[in-house]
This record gives sequence, structure tokens and C-alpha cells, in this order.
Amino acid sequence: MPLIENTDRSEKRIRALQIMFICVFIAYTGRLFAMQIVYGAVHRTRADTITRRSQVIPAQRGEIYTRDAAAPIVYNTDSFAVRISPAEIERSEIPDTIKRLADFLEIPEAQIERRLPVQSWHLFQPVEVAVNIPYAKIAVLAEHIDTLPGVSWQSKPVRNYSETGGLSHVVGYVGDITRDELTTLYNKGYSQSDIIGKAGIERQYDELLRGKDGAETRVVDVRGRLTSDTVVRERPVAGKNLVLTIDRRIQTLAEKALGNRIGAVVVTRPSNGEILAMVSYPWYNPSVFLSNDAGVEYQKLISNEHKPLLNRAIQSHYPPGSTFKILMTTGILAENSFSPDKTVDCPGEISYGDRIWHCHIHRPGHGRMNLRRALAQSCDIYYWVVGRDSLGIENIVAYAREYGFGELAGIDLPGEIAGFIPTPHWKDRKFHEKWLGGDTMNTSIGQGWTLVTPLQMSNMISMVVNDGVTYRPHLLKEVRDSSDSSVVETVKPEKLRQSGIASYIFERVRQDMRGVISEGTAQFPVNTVKVTEIAGKTGTSEVGLADRWHAWFAAYAPFRTDNPDERVAVSIIVEAANTWEWWAVYAASLIFQGIFAHQTYEEAVTALGLQYHVSARGRRE
Repeated sequence: MPLIENTDRSEKRIRALQIMFICVFIAYTGRLFAMQIVYGAVHRTRADTITRRSQVIPAQRGEIYTRDAAAPIVYNTDSFAVRISPAEIERSEIPDTIKRLADFLEIPEAQIERRLPVQSWHLFQPVEVAVNIPYAKIAVLAEHIDTLPGVSWQSKPVRNYSETGGLSHVVGYVGDITRDELTTLYNKGYSQSDIIGKAGIERQYDELLRGKDGAETRVVDVRGRLTSDTVVRERPVAGKNLVLTIDRRIQTLAEKALGNRIGAVVVTRPSNGEILAMVSYPWYNPSVFLSNDAGVEYQKLISNEHKPLLNRAIQSHYPPGSTFKILMTTGILAENSFSPDKTVDCPGEISYGDRIWHCHIHRPGHGRMNLRRALAQSCDIYYWVVGRDSLGIENIVAYAREYGFGELAGIDLPGEIAGFIPTPHWKDRKFHEKWLGGDTMNTSIGQGWTLVTPLQMSNMISMVVNDGVTYRPHLLKEVRDSSDSSVVETVKPEKLRQSGIASYIFERVRQDMRGVISEGTAQFPVNTVKVTEIAGKTGTSEVGLADRWHAWFAAYAPFRTDNPDERVAVSIIVEAANTWEWWAVYAASLIFQGIFAHQTYEEAVTALGLQYHVSARGRRE
């Protein structure tokens, strides 16, 4: 009996082992089947990734043109980037290689060392240490390649901004993508080696301009060394070309008319929102950001007291001064709160509260002023009294909103600011103080806390011209294919706002703006323009200086026309930082003369007899 029991136990153990071995076999067979058949493609892809190294072939960025599309103002220039694969060099020889490379490229050693820190010396992957290297220096490297182990180069086109001038704030510039930018843009296909737009059109339309990078793939071993000469290439796709609304002739007129004065000019077409010219001075050279010392150049620009990186047309706001009286005139007529024919006596000063308020333009006093004459002569006392006692701050704020003040215009440029329109509620929250009649008086003449941008000022003129319609201001006119220049997309006018104010009100405002030119504050400097009739408003805004003010002029021409597309609006601000000369009005005269007489700036100066007025102030002609 014991023998039989032992035999049974042995058989059970053998069967258990057999079942266990069968289970293990089935499990391994299933695993091998899954790895080779079910997931075979996945594992083969992983193996290829490990054994293949891809190198990006940068795509050509699209070119940027002005509206005639004749020649690009931003294009690509052939250039090279130099790289070092540090692990291919004996560690002790890396400093010497850096020194020799710096000598050949004529750049500081420290620049290469910044891009190739010690902690990266173990990498086989090439590290880009210098960009924008011309062919002549690459030829020198090729002659001495035996003494430069681990050094290689790659064609890398760079942007050329040689003809942008005053368009620098419009076109912007490009630079290496930062870690923060990559975090935001990674899901859109951007990588750490990308060049992206940093400002202006380059940034606004980066995804159109950048194109699609290609790739060059080689087989490498586990340490990253090449094991085959077989190369697989994927061709890059160039970015789209952009045609802007900028008229190069008008842009040049605006640049020269503003001259070397800190300020801004915006020229628009009210009928569709196109920006024909945009100037902000001082400007900068976008090419400095392409140099190997881009960081140093950037620091110089941001430390410059005149802030050349600032686009004053959309990124600076100013008290509008007497140009705000266009808005006030609209409100007075639309609300019918004070008859336009009723007069207010201007003795030159009035007393209100605990101070004496002086009429800024005419200290002896204007006498009896109705609405038309008050706008023409820019009588502060008229607008103080009517704004405070009849129109009221609530209506003033409402009409400011109607004109788009205190709100973004939505231009296709990054960095636009909204300006500011003060309200009693804002003052109460900000200062815990009640809104006073003196606050309303300040707001009525565009002073106090009111702030607007030159672009918003241009939109105000456009609304008056278009009987209450404003179109979104835009700089992009067309998108074109870079291979055959065919039009991919055309930008259509987009209505920004439609005012509920009756068209006859705007007709009366236009008539009164014409009076500013024919019999008012701009009579002498603007009436010299004989080729077209102009309507507009001058403005001087106080900034706390006794001898100078911001100088404004906002206008349009022609005053009468059967073709709305013929009209252009001009908005100019000359900052108080300049020597006072009331130049905004003269600059606008030169721009209108040049546009409608088809003259250059120099010809316009001669035609208007402003040779002495220009040269006596040391300005360029």
C-alpha cells in the first residue's frame, strides 16, 4: 500500500510539472506572437528610431511684400550655421578646437562657450554654436577641416531686413524660440531649434510664414556614430508669402514727414480699414537680432531711453487734447443738449472750484462762440461749460465708447493697447473720491486721465467719414503661395462697429472739421495744400511741462468726393519729448500733398514752400 501511494504522488507531481511547462510555453509563445505579429510594427518603428538620426532641414520662411508686390521688403539670404559634435573630439582638445574655430569665424570664444557649456561635451549630437556665417568663412573652415574635429556646418537661410526702415515695427523680427514659447507652441509642431517671429507681422502670422521643415535621416550606432552613407531626405515646404496693405510711397512720405521726431504716424483708408502707412520713431534695425550678439543688441535697445522697440502707433497712449473735441461735437449735436447756434462767452479764463481755468489757445479770449466756431478755434471754455453743464460725463463716456476709445481696435499686430476712458465709478474705486465738475471739464478737452492711441484716433476719423461705420484696421492684404505666387487668400473688410448716430450728425461734424482748416487753428499750415480739400482737427495735450506739449493732428481728405475709396485718414502725434514746433500739422500737410499730387517728400516740401521751415529746425528733407 505505501508503494502505491508514493507512485500516485509522483504521477501527480509529474502531471503538475507538465501542466506548468505547457502553461509557460503557451505564455511565451503568445508573448512572442504578440511582439512579432501583433505589435511588430511598433517595435520595428522603435528600433528604427534608435538606429536612425534625423537632422532638420530648415524651411524657407515666406517673404513679405508691400501692396504692389513688386519686390519683397523681407526675404531670405543664403547663410550657414556652424555646429560642433563635442563627443567626437577628445575632451582635452575641445578648448583648443573652440579657440581655433573662433579665430576662423572672427567671433569671441565666449560666444561659442555659451552655446557649448562643459555639461554638453559628452553629446554626439551636433550643437549649433554660430549662425549667419557667410560662405567665404565656410570656405576657410573647409580648408582647415583636418584641424577642426567635430566641426560641421549646414545651410541655414536668414532673414534680410535691409529695406524695411520705418517699417521695422510693422514687419517685426525673428529669433530663437525660448523655453516658455516652446511650452506654449509645442503642440503646434514647434521644436527647440525653431526660429520664430518675435514681433510685428513676423509674429502675428508666424504659422503662415514658417513653412514645414524637412529632414535628413542617417543610420547611426548605439553611440550616435554614423554607420552608413545611406541618406533619406524629406524636402522642406516653404512658408507662404504675405502682401501687406502698406503703400511704399506713402510709407516713405510718412517716414520723412515725421523725420527724427519721437512720435507716430498712421495713414488709413477709411472705406475698408487698410493701413497705408504706419511709422513709429525711433525705429530699429531688425537685422541686429540675427547676429551672433543678438542678446547684447537687445539689451542696448531695451535700455535706450527713447524706447525704439515700442510701436507708438498702437503701444503708446496719450491725452488726445483738443482732437477729442470732434467726439464732443458729435455728442452735443446728437444729444441736442445745447443748441449748436447758441453761444458761450469766452473771456480767456473762467473761475471754477478753487482755480482759474485759462483758455489754452487764445488767452485774451475768443468772445462769443457757437459750436462751429468753438471747434474751428479750439475754444476750451466753450467745451468746458457745455461738457460740464449740458452734455455730462455719462454722455461723454458713452460717445467715447461709440468711437472705440478705451477698447482694442483689433489690428493684426501683437501688443496693441486699449487706451483709457475715465468714469466716475473708476475714480471712486481707484481713489475713493467723488467725481467732480472739474473732472468733467478736463475730460471735455481730452485732458485728465483720458488716453488714446494714434490708431484709435485714426479710427475716430474713419467713423466720421463713413457715417458711423468703422472697419477693423488691418495690415495683411493677401496670402500667396511661395512656389508660383498664386493668391491663396484675400483679406476682406470686416466691420468693427456700426454707430446708431444719424448720418446727418456726421455730415455736420465733417462740415465743422472743414472749418478748422478753412478758418480755424490749422488755416495757415494746411491751406497751403492746393491739390485737395482737407478736414481735420489740431490738438495739443499737456504733459506737465511749461514749454512743450504733445502735438496732434487728425484729418482726412478729400473733403468732398464721389469715390469713398479715394479718401485717406491721417493721424499724427509728435511727443513733447521733442523741441516744441507744432510739427504734426505740417507733417500732415506734406503727406496729403505728396499723396494727392503724386509727389515725393522733397517735391512736396518745395511745393508747399516749407524748405526753410524744415531745414531751420535741423530736420532731414
